[in-house]
Amino acid sequence: MLEVAEKRVSTVRKKKISFEEFLTKFDGKHAEWIDGEVVEFMSASYKHQDLSDFLVSVLRVFVEENDLGVIVTAPMTIKLNDRGREPDLFFVAKNQLENLKKNYFDGAPDLIIEIISPESRGRDRGDKFYEYETAGVQEYWIIDYEREKVEFYSLDKDGYFQMVYADENNIFHSKVLPNLLLKVSWLWQEKLPNLLQVLKEWSLIK
Repeated sequence: MLEVAEKRVSTVRKKKISFEEFLTKFDGKHAEWIDGEVVEFMSASYKHQDLSDFLVSVLRVFVEENDLGVIVTAPMTIKLNDRGREPDLFFVAKNQLENLKKNYFDGAPDLIIEIISPESRGRDRGDKFYEYETAGVQEYWIIDYEREKVEFYSLDKDGYFQMVYADENNIFHSKVLPNLLLKVSWLWQEKLPNLLQVLKEWSLIK
């Protein structure tokens, strides 16, 4: 059985640089720009990457088939005021594609997905949670595969994240991706579902 635990040690570079310098020097690297300082991260574990790849595969097909926009994956920075964050995945709707630049997204994506590791739990549920909420991200998924727990948040009319629960069949219905039916149990399978299996369940193929 593959080892799933991981420790993504971060390194903070104290010398402050501009966002433009950050994009030039750290393009393609696992790093974030926080108040002018650069925080670098070690590579993710196999389990983390496997789950990310699964979500990218199924969501990209769903989004393309329904002509909704694009799915973007790390390493790609989103710029939120004085922060340059690097979510694991995010979705940009068609009406926001003009904000997708060559090597960063300018503003709040419609959906952000973070797959958390032991060292990122506080950050993903703390600083990032409030930054994404304040910026106006419409939907935020926090996936903790070690604890087999996922939290879905949707931005309400007052600009606050409210938790959204899966239905009685443990299926999550996304507001940002209409008609998406995500079986939560898929996320915890030791061997993740085959792409064709998921697409058949979504009636995208026969």
